Amino acid sequence: MQITLNNPLDMHLHLREGALLKAILPFSAVPFSAAVVMPNLSTPLSTPALALEYQAQIATLAPRFKPLVALYLNDQLDKESLQSAKEQGLFLLKLYPKNATTNSVQGVGDILSPKILEILQVAQDLGFILCVHAESTGFVLEREFEFHTTIHTLAATFKNLKIILEHMSDRRSIALLEQYPNIYATLTLHHLALNLDALAGGALLPHLFCKPLLKTPKDQQALLELALTAHKKVSFGSDSAPHLTGTKHTYSCAAGVFSAPLLLSGLCTLFEQHNALEHLQDFISTNAMRIYGLTDLPQKSITLERKPPNLPNFLLNGDLIIPHFIPLEWRIQST
Repeated sequence: MQITLNNPLDMHLHLREGALLKAILPFSAVPFSAAVVMPNLSTPLSTPALALEYQAQIATLAPRFKPLVALYLNDQLDKESLQSAKEQGLFLLKLYPKNATTNSVQGVGDILSPKILEILQVAQDLGFILCVHAESTGFVLEREFEFHTTIHTLAATFKNLKIILEHMSDRRSIALLEQYPNIYATLTLHHLALNLDALAGGALLPHLFCKPLLKTPKDQQALLELALTAHKKVSFGSDSAPHLTGTKHTYSCAAGVFSAPLLLSGLCTLFEQHNALEHLQDFISTNAMRIYGLTDLPQKSITLERKPPNLPNFLLNGDLIIPHFIPLEWRIQST
């Protein structure tokens, strides 16, 4: 049994820097045509020049892969810098609430401040898309829901600005998709395949600790229904976020699930389990192309066969663990 996926897209990806970038990039660049690449590096990609430099670095390492690097939203941006960014091909802004996740200390403290609203008005006028880590810094299981107040304001104020709720994890967020024409979402493999029990129901598994946190079985099931039917307002975004063992196997564990090596195999397995393989193409490509207005992508046809893959357990001499958090029944046969 085989399935062919055309132009798979990952609309939320962390590729990191240096040796780590070079080690993990092939897991995304080989099977995926393009990905939205996050700007929360050790030095945030807060200017067009920094974002373009990083984008060029990735493109040099992976010529048949299109990195869509997001620009880190900050109060130093203005009309001139955003205009320059847009003219040079950048069209994504990433909103990190201050201290909400990894490398967000330079995120936005007051999202509804006059300065940020002014920047978002310019972004709307120029046709940017706003990608949002939609969490407050309140109680960890309620952070996404608490952030709804901010999303309501942004969606109503900037009706022509597409707003992406990245890594949706709370079933109560689904109502936002129905209420606002300009609200969309991405879904991760780990939030579809797992719930909080996987992280902490038995032994604590640090490689499944992420933000937003894995939620309840009811949340998981509601997200699954969106994905398995390829709801027109959702697309796939892995939020694959590698951390070395030194920051995972420690008292203060970094948040992030390194899922890149498992993605296509895991999605095929999950969709087959639920008799929904016919919707996988839309979920992993067609919806994103429409939502983000993507054209001129590297053309790829990825064929998978129904055989378990042979994936490593770690990379970089054991410094990077690959968490096998879902049984895999499919493997990539050809790219």
